[in-house]
Amino acid sequence: MSTDADTRTSAEPGTGSAVHLTGAPGRGRTRPRRYLRPLLSHRRPGTHPAPGPATTGATDNRATDAPATDASGNTARPGATPGPPAPAPVTTRRRPLPAPLRRLGERVSLVRCALVGVDLAVLVLVSALVAEVTPATVATAALVVVVRAAAGLHRPRLRLSWFDDLPRELVAVAVALGLFPAVAMLTNATLGTSEDTPDAVAVVLAAAVGSVAARAVILLVIRTLRVRWGVGEPTLIVGTGVRAVELDETMRAHPEYGMRPIGHITYEDLDLVRVPERATLSARIRTAARAHGARAVVLACHGADDGGVLDAAIGARRDGLAVYLLPWLPELVHDRDGVERIRSIPLLRVPQDPMRRPSWRVKRFSDIVISAVALTVTAPLLAVVAAAVLIESGRPLIFRQERVGLDNRPFTVLKFRSMRPDDEAEQRTRWSIAGDPRVGPVGRLIRRTSLDELPQLWNILRGDMSLVGPRPERPSFVERFSAEHERYAARHRVPVGLTGLAQISGLRGDTSIADRVRHDNYYIANWSLWLDVQILVRTAREVLRGGQH
Repeated sequence: MSTDADTRTSAEPGTGSAVHLTGAPGRGRTRPRRYLRPLLSHRRPGTHPAPGPATTGATDNRATDAPATDASGNTARPGATPGPPAPAPVTTRRRPLPAPLRRLGERVSLVRCALVGVDLAVLVLVSALVAEVTPATVATAALVVVVRAAAGLHRPRLRLSWFDDLPRELVAVAVALGLFPAVAMLTNATLGTSEDTPDAVAVVLAAAVGSVAARAVILLVIRTLRVRWGVGEPTLIVGTGVRAVELDETMRAHPEYGMRPIGHITYEDLDLVRVPERATLSARIRTAARAHGARAVVLACHGADDGGVLDAAIGARRDGLAVYLLPWLPELVHDRDGVERIRSIPLLRVPQDPMRRPSWRVKRFSDIVISAVALTVTAPLLAVVAAAVLIESGRPLIFRQERVGLDNRPFTVLKFRSMRPDDEAEQRTRWSIAGDPRVGPVGRLIRRTSLDELPQLWNILRGDMSLVGPRPERPSFVERFSAEHERYAARHRVPVGLTGLAQISGLRGDTSIADRVRHDNYYIANWSLWLDVQILVRTAREVLRGGQH
């Protein structure tokens, strides 16, 4: 990004805050939004005097209704004493990257692709030079790649340090050496060969040495691309406080970390306690990211309402942005997985939205296969339950009810009927039927054993639901609980499920909604295929125990 980037402001009716944009990518030179501001000037020293932050590059007098700011970029309060002006950042001229490479860098992780490519190239070279190409050596090479990926050696990261990765390298080598005899034996047994393992050992050791040397070179190349060619993630910073400004300055002074700030999103003019204004902040981030090609957002919203920050982070993740949190007490943040550092400033990397991960496609494929097989296998049981319901209480056999699913979209859930409601209003508004005298012996049995839920396998096959997820609720209760419990609406960022973490934790029927919300949001934040397997196994145990948690 050139240091001659223009600094502009404009106005947009009804937004109620100032827009300043600095150094947006060339592909997104659209009219900037009034809530996007650059805290720093990007003109070369000696060209023009650096304007104060409250009027930086103002070219449109329609922005005069913006809230006043002090010299550090904080929203000024009446009677407050202005602070000292922010220091100008140290910048260097960079060569523009060719357009095809720039567009490619905006779509994929350069670090991940480079590291995977280096490992594959080293393995191919080692296999050709050190050992004869046999099924055992090919299997060992594949094992090395898998182990290195599992050790996190291909992860995208901001800080590119050869020393930081050295412990992971040693662990990957040790694990590969421990596993390759089993891989060699399995390969020989499968193919009916009797190959020795020295060649496989040589492949593992030579690949380790070659990868360590090659990674030092490739990391140096990537750092050079970041510094000399401006390669990096265009980044939005949400917040205009002192620490947000310090982060902005550090990013610009140290481009080797790969983050290119393009402006700040203001939130100080919003009351984030109110749900509509939370949506406004999310809309500001989405609009600015689309208009100016941002790929990352840093939430530096210290002092803001937690619910508003949560909604903004969820929305940004759903839009495919990399989300980072600037911690409140950085001095207490220890380096570990998920923690990035730009110089001495820690950033907490928010995991990618579950529905955007490749493993989520595996989850959906599993839902289709398991629900289709289960409907086929349990067809006789479904017929028996249907006959029992028919004998006890007549038709209809299937109870249909509107529930709320992914992104608050309504759908019709299917269950075996365990009782007959008095009217339509009762089934929409009554919370629990526990102890209702209209529930007969068959109804109590199918409810206790969860057999009444089996028709929902059809909902899963259709895509209305998943096997595992937050349980769906009726629209009237969703509206009520969303108003009473701040995190309730966040449950709907993934598909609802036949079973879930809350249900296997004893939170069924007339139990705490607050506890359910915490369990459901924990499930979403920590989702993995293995967690789904655990929940399904524990669900089967609960069913066999008759629902007695």
